[in-house]
This record gives sequence, structure tokens and C-alpha cells, in this order.
Amino acid sequence: MKIREILNGIEYSCASFCDVDIADIAYDSRKAGEGIVFVCLKGAFADGHKYATSAYEKGSRVFVCSDEINVGADAIVITVKDTRAALAKMSCNFFRHPSKEMAVIGITGTKGKTTVAHIVKSVLEAGGMMTGIIGTVGARFGDTVLPTVNTTPESYELQKMFRQMADGGCKAVAIEVSSLGLKAHRTDGTSFALGVFTNLYPDHIGTNEHESYEEYAYWKTRLFPLCDFSVLNADDPFTSVVAENCAGEYVTYGEAEDCDYRLVSSEKIKFDNKLGMSFTCEHKGELKPYRISLPGDVNASNALVALAVADFFGIGDDAKAKGLEGVFVKGRGEMLEVDGDFTVIIDYAHNGVSLKSIIETARAYEHNRIVTLFGSVGGRTECRREELGSVSGKLSDLSIITSDDPNFEDPQSICEEIAAYCKAQNGEYVIIPDRAEAIEYAVMNAQKGDIIILAGKGHEETMKIKGENVPFVEKDEVYKAMKKRAED
Repeated sequence: MKIREILNGIEYSCASFCDVDIADIAYDSRKAGEGIVFVCLKGAFADGHKYATSAYEKGSRVFVCSDEINVGADAIVITVKDTRAALAKMSCNFFRHPSKEMAVIGITGTKGKTTVAHIVKSVLEAGGMMTGIIGTVGARFGDTVLPTVNTTPESYELQKMFRQMADGGCKAVAIEVSSLGLKAHRTDGTSFALGVFTNLYPDHIGTNEHESYEEYAYWKTRLFPLCDFSVLNADDPFTSVVAENCAGEYVTYGEAEDCDYRLVSSEKIKFDNKLGMSFTCEHKGELKPYRISLPGDVNASNALVALAVADFFGIGDDAKAKGLEGVFVKGRGEMLEVDGDFTVIIDYAHNGVSLKSIIETARAYEHNRIVTLFGSVGGRTECRREELGSVSGKLSDLSIITSDDPNFEDPQSICEEIAAYCKAQNGEYVIIPDRAEAIEYAVMNAQKGDIIILAGKGHEETMKIKGENVPFVEKDEVYKAMKKRAED
């Protein structure tokens, strides 16, 4: 593709422009080379302008930058105001606007993005629409799995994934759209058919994230001017602000009397060896019963989103029911099959709000003790330790305080800090910094009827320790412990 085509729609200046052929785009100098245009991105930890010389040495001769760079005289240097915004538009052009060939469903909010995306995918596919998914637990369509780094991938990777999905037969894509992704222009140029707003709580505020709650909230609203149709949570106070930013029509869901998809009633049930919910939805004066294979009232509410999305696409009631009953979300209220008279749940809950939600969900089902195993990330978001310790100390019968990505911070110190807040709530706790040992302790000491919640890691398969991502699969550790329990 010619560089002029790739730059279509972008304001730029160039002292010696030449419309050369481009084979690919790179923003990592290690991927630069002959025929590859190098885009100098400014990130939280590195500035791509400093790596332009390296990209030049690897063979790149076309550069997109916002600051001066040191490259050879034979290079074509294209200057733009914002290289992140430029990369997004360049990627859309390079991959031939794949989002226009599918219905892209953008899901944003503090909590519930991953779960809602999976429920929507399950219902749409039950209705015959092959649906891709992009988010916290990665990206996939059909049998194809695509690795991701961020909840919302960088714009180049995002548009490349869209192209793979469109070419692979996808009719829709459910994508988690983070506030940081919107702020960093990762979704610029994407055509959104639908937008979903789940809720808003203070989070992602601090170094390399958002400067304030107000900024965080602002970026959440930026999805909805891009959407033709939106589905909004009527029970969240911030929805009124989101609604003001909707470019197209919107419907509401929740328990509010006047919402379009109203949760009339819900009940905790167990079916197919899963903790689930039965619920009734009122829409346009008609009451319809459903079941979903995920635990907790919040998932009955999340299911309403999928019903609204399904109606947008004209999917029938049988497919809706099938999709809801068959949904599975890795690391989100995920029940493990254990050969014992207790229950083990893996959940990504890593802040006070989400931990409170999963513990209260578990308490609503028949149980003996609620045993919660959790830790807190090292080096940042220290305010979470008070939330986590206080919540578990108040709501759990036993807290097992352990590691969760301690990185360069001392795991014992993190655990002791959390424990102080747990103790302040008169909560019973033990400290076991090694997470594998903590899981073994939980399993070996499980009593009949216990519900053990392993919180914080969820779908993740590594533990960040001293700057390295060390392999750690929580599910594997549970089964190791179960084997040892059986042998004793």
C-alpha cells in the first residue's frame, strides 16, 4: 500500500514527500525494517523518538513523528501533531477499515466488561452470529486465540485483529473498551455499532493512569459519541451523564421501574453443577423467564445487556436462553470441578468493590464457611490494600492473605499491611506469602460445605515477581493440592 493511502485523513507535513510502497507499520524498533514505516509513539515508560535511529539502522526509511528525530538524509520524515492518533488512523487505512465489515460492540465501565462481553458473545453465537471477543482475557474467534497485552490493544494490533476476525467470518465483535484505551486513541477510527455502559466507580487513578476521578469518568463517556446505538445501566447514577453523550438511540437495563429491560425478580440456583441464577425480565410489558450459568444478582443484571443486544440483531428467544445457559467466563466466578464436598471459585476480583461483590455472591448460596484467598499488587494502588483487607475481614469467615503480583515489593510486608485492616474488622486470617502454599493450605484445610474464593488472579497465568512474569496457573495449583489431599 502507498504511504499516501495509509496517511489518508491525517494532517501532516513533510519536507521531501515521496509516495513509496509500504509493507507494514511498526512502533517497536525491533520490528522495523525495509518497507516498514516506523511510528514514534510516546508511552508511559519510553519515547519512540529515541528509537528512530535504531529503526533506521534496521532498514526503515519512512518515519512518522511529532518531535525531531535523528535519521539519515534519505529518510522520509512525516510530522504529525499526535503520533498515537496518527497510528490509529494509519492502522485503519492499512487494514482497510475492517470494523466496517462487522458489528463492533464496545463495552465500557469499571466492573463487568469481561463478563458482559462473554455473555453477549455466547448469546449472539447461539443465534448464529459468529462473534469475536477482545479484552482482559485475550482475543479469540472460533478456534483462533490471539494474544493481547492491554485490555484494549494498541490501535495497530486492534485493527489487525479486526481484519483477522472479518476475514475469518465474524459478523460481530464484543470488545472491552477501557478508559485508558480511549485516552490513548487505541479505538480511534473504529466503527462501533453498539456501545454498552455497565457502571462507574473510582479506579485506575494514579501514576501512569488517570490524574483524577473526573478525568477517569470523562474518558468513559468518550465511547458513546462513536456509537449508533447504546445499552446503558439505569441503576448507575453516572448513566445520566453517559446518556447526554450518546450520539444515537439508547435503551436502559436494570431494576429501575422505568428502564427498558427490567430485572423483575431473580433467584440463586444450581444447575449442571454450576452456581447460577434464574431471573425474569420485563420488556415492553412482557415477562420472560431465563437462567444464566453464572452466580450472583449482578450476572442476572449483566444478562439483560445480552438480551438488549440480541434484540438489536433480531435474535429469537430460544437462542437467547441457550446462550445464557451455556455462557462460561474464564476467571470470573469460575467454579472448578473438585472431588470434594466443598466449592472452589476463581475470580479476578482485585479491588474492594469487586471482592465485596464475589464474597456477597458466595454467601447467598448455601455454605459452611467463606474462605477468601487474596493479595494485592506491589508498587502501586496501595489504597486497595485497605479496601481488600477491610472487605474480607468483615465478610469472610477466614482470610488467607498471600501474594498477587508483588513485583519488587516485599510480599510479607504487603500481606502484613493488608492483615492490619483485616484485623481491624475482627476478621480471622492467616498470612502465607507464597501463593501456591496458600492455595494448598486452603484445600488441605477445607471443611464440608466451605466455599473457597481464590481472588485477584482470575484468568492470568503469570505472577509478576521482581520484574519478571513467572508462570503461575492458579487452577493447576488447586489440582496439585487436591491430589495431595486425596493421598493424605
